[in-house]
Amino acid sequence: MTEPTKNITVTGATGLIGRQLVPLLRSRGHSVTAASRDSGVDLLTGQGLDEALADAGVVIDVINSATPEDSAEAFFRQTAASLSAAAAKAGVGHYVVLSIVGVEAMAPKAGYIRGKLAQENAAATSEVPWTVLRATQFHELAEPITESLIVGDEVRAPAALIQPIDSAEVTAILARVAVNEPLNTIHNVGGPQKMSFSDMARAVLRRQSRTLNVLDDPSATYSGLNIDETTLVTDDAAELGTTRLVDWLARR
Repeated sequence: MTEPTKNITVTGATGLIGRQLVPLLRSRGHSVTAASRDSGVDLLTGQGLDEALADAGVVIDVINSATPEDSAEAFFRQTAASLSAAAAKAGVGHYVVLSIVGVEAMAPKAGYIRGKLAQENAAATSEVPWTVLRATQFHELAEPITESLIVGDEVRAPAALIQPIDSAEVTAILARVAVNEPLNTIHNVGGPQKMSFSDMARAVLRRQSRTLNVLDDPSATYSGLNIDETTLVTDDAAELGTTRLVDWLARR
């Protein structure tokens, strides 16, 4: 059955997910407004936002912060406040936010994560029907995460699990969720495999033809955060992608 076409506004349209989401939705017949600073929409000031949402039945917030850690929280709070107010004013029928699995556990320690949680809360309290899609770390992050763990000629991996997912699969799930009925709750998605940070690093290094000693280090952190085997992974009720990290790396 063909889904009805919708008017959809995507904020953060020039980011990793936005660049994939806009053409995917358009290919399915939806009318999409790609809202970004490049198109004259500034969520920090609200400039252009009313116009971008004028006919929107759905808004999908995939904006990301390029600001330093200490100002990311303020960035997300302000942009979410602007968007939630504008969405309610415009009578949007579905407000979708892309967030991160594990935000509650990590929020007390990181401004960026507190900002993401504020972004979720803005949707949930906006009086607009909403869905928050929380995803695990994208496959695209596996290489930079591995680089961040290198100390000298060793990789010092946190004693924790990670569950990488293909950003293209997250994009497809977002597109599906957005055009269906609002869930008014959080929907978790993750990659098909939970693995240790050390196994992730070994997969990356093999693909790069690099030889480094990989060690499990109980004192190692993820971007300065102390994490454990449950922080970054989904529970059994989550929706899972199908593309394994090793297969994604092999295609690169």
